[in-house]
Amino acid sequence: MLAILSIIVRFTGTKAPKRLSRRLSAGWEGIARYFFRCSAVISLNELDDRALRDIGLERSQIEAAVYGLVTVRSQGRR
Repeated sequence: MLAILSIIVRFTGTKAPKRLSRRLSAGWEGIARYFFRCSAVISLNELDDRALRDIGLERSQIEAAVYGLVTVRSQGRR
């Protein structure tokens, strides 16, 4: 009976650190994505209106474009 109990305790004990590690990893990835997007918004806000127009954006669309809510349309210039 003691052997069965030790096996159950060992399996439950090894799952908790993996879950915690995954949650911490997901948290750090979320934080990294947040700062990456913030820096992208700042960089795009530094561009002038002509440069934004060249990439197919208006100033009011910057945050939405960084978060993937706006697709850049191709203008088909040749």
